[in-house]
Amino acid sequence: MNRSRFVRGLLAFVILLVPVFLTDARSESPAGKPDLADMVAGQYFGDVISDSKGSSHSDVALTVTKVGKNRVRITSDYARLPVVEVPLTRAMDKILNASGDTVFVLDSAKIPPRLDVSFLNEVSWAGEKQ
Repeated sequence: MNRSRFVRGLLAFVILLVPVFLTDARSESPAGKPDLADMVAGQYFGDVISDSKGSSHSDVALTVTKVGKNRVRITSDYARLPVVEVPLTRAMDKILNASGDTVFVLDSAKIPPRLDVSFLNEVSWAGEKQ
């Protein structure tokens, strides 16, 4: 009787601790390889170079933030530029939008990297990474 109680207690103890050990093992795993979103995230500074509903505008800052694997959100300090999310892909030394109606082209061969964005095929911005 004591032996079966001991075995049940030990089994319950192991069942309770297994998730703790698995969580610790996962948290100690090495960080994942940086993806395209990690590579392009940052601050950019440039100009609105064309606008189908207005004029160009100088000195506009963009912030590119990673929101998922190979996916970024673009915000700016200029109200005319909408907040957009863009899925990314790579073609040679350029990082491009994978789909959607916002064109994103980062030329990583240039120093500093040059970014061109056409928001919703309506207003275009060009600048460099800071």
